Amino acid sequence: MTKYLLAAWAALLASPALAENRIDLVRPDAPELAAHGDHVVGVTTMRFTREGVPDVARATEEEVPEYDREITVEVWYPAAQGTEPGGSYTALLRDGVTEVQLQGRAARDAEPVAEGAFPLVIVSHGYPGNRFLMSHLAENIATKGYVVASVDHPDSTYDDMGAFGSTLVNRPRDQAFVLDRMADLDDSIGAITDGDTAAVIGYSMGGYGALIFSGAGLTEDFRSSRYAPPQELLEINAMGAKTMADLPDDRVKAVVAIGPWGRNRDAWDAEGLSEIDTPLMLIAGGVDDVSGYDAIRSIFEETSGTERHLLTFDDANHNAAAPMPAPDESWEVSETLGYAPFDHYADAVWDTTRMNNVTQHFVTAFLDLHLKGDEAKADYLDLVPNSADAVWDRAEDGTPNEGDSYWAGFPNRTAKGLRFETLPAGE
Repeated sequence: MTKYLLAAWAALLASPALAENRIDLVRPDAPELAAHGDHVVGVTTMRFTREGVPDVARATEEEVPEYDREITVEVWYPAAQGTEPGGSYTALLRDGVTEVQLQGRAARDAEPVAEGAFPLVIVSHGYPGNRFLMSHLAENIATKGYVVASVDHPDSTYDDMGAFGSTLVNRPRDQAFVLDRMADLDDSIGAITDGDTAAVIGYSMGGYGALIFSGAGLTEDFRSSRYAPPQELLEINAMGAKTMADLPDDRVKAVVAIGPWGRNRDAWDAEGLSEIDTPLMLIAGGVDDVSGYDAIRSIFEETSGTERHLLTFDDANHNAAAPMPAPDESWEVSETLGYAPFDHYADAVWDTTRMNNVTQHFVTAFLDLHLKGDEAKADYLDLVPNSADAVWDRAEDGTPNEGDSYWAGFPNRTAKGLRFETLPAGE
C-alpha cells in the first residue's frame, strides 16, 4: 500500500497545475551575498553561428566534414526601471522529451536598463545539460549588475547528445566564441555590456572547457586515449599547440569551475594546469564520483600559476552546487530513461536550494572582487578553512569580538559541512 501512496504523491507533485519549479528561492538561513541584488532582471534568447567548423560528431578516419554550429544562448541582464519582475522558462528535463515550466524573477524580453556598463559572465553546462540547468545562478548574479550568457552546447544537450569527442573539442571554443559574440553586440543589451571584463562559470564538462579556455592544454596521453575523436581533432586543445597559446583571453578576469571533469582521466598534468594565471574558484562535492573529488583537489593543488580557492560541500556528490532544484516532474520515472530524472539534479545528502544559495554567495564575492574591484568582498573569501573550526564570538549588536572567526556573511550555526581553502600563486 505504501508504494502506491508514494507513487500517487509523486504523480500529484508532478501535475502541471501544482508544479511551480522556482529557481529563485533564497532560504531564510542563506549566507548574506545569496540575496538578490538591486536590479530587476530581463531575459532573452539569442542565437549565434560558428561557421565552417569541423563536425566532430560525424568525423571518421576517412573524412572530417564541416558544418555551421548553431548555438542558442539565454541572456540575463539588468532591466529598465519600472519593469515588472517575474516570468517563466520552458525547458526540457534530463530525458530530452519532457517540457517543464520554471518560475523565476526575470521578465521575458524586457527593455534593458538605460545606461551602465555591466561585466559579462559566460555560463557553460555539463554533458548533458542545457542553458537552464544553472539558471538559479545566472538570474541571481544578473540582479547584482552582470550580463549573463548561458550556452546550449550542440552535441551536449538533453535532446542533442552527440559523440563525446565533440564536447572535448568544442567546449572551450564555444565559450570563447560566445564571449566574442556577446562582446560585439550592437543592440541595447550590447550597449550595457562590458565585454572587456568577463568571467566564465562552467559545470562538469563546462568546467573542463573553462580550464582549457584559461590555458590548461591537454596531455598527449589523453589526446590519444579512447575519448579522443578521429584524425587528431583534439590536437587543437593540446598543451604547447599554437591553437592553445592563442586561446586564453585577457578579458576573462575570473573563472569558476564546478565539479570540473578531466583530471580524473589525466586530461591535464601539473605542467599544463600551471599555465592558468586567471583567478580561479573550484567548487566540488566531497564524494564526487563522476569527476573524482581527489582529482579536483589535484586541480586545486596544481594550478600554481594563480591564486585559487576550493569550496567543498562535505558528503555531496557530483550534483553539488550547480544544478537547479529538481523540477517536480523529475520525480516520476521517465519512460525514455527508465528512471526518475530527479537523480540528475538532486544530491542524496544536501538540500539543493541550500547548495545553490551557498554557491551564489561565494560566486558573488569572487566576481565582485575580480570583475568590479570591490576589495571589501575579499573578506568573504578569507576564511578558516574548515567551517567546523569557525568560532562565533560576537557582541549583541553583531560586532565581532577578538575571538570571532566565523565565516563572513553566514548567520550563526549555519556554516556547517563546508570547507573553503585558498592557495596563493606560486604554491
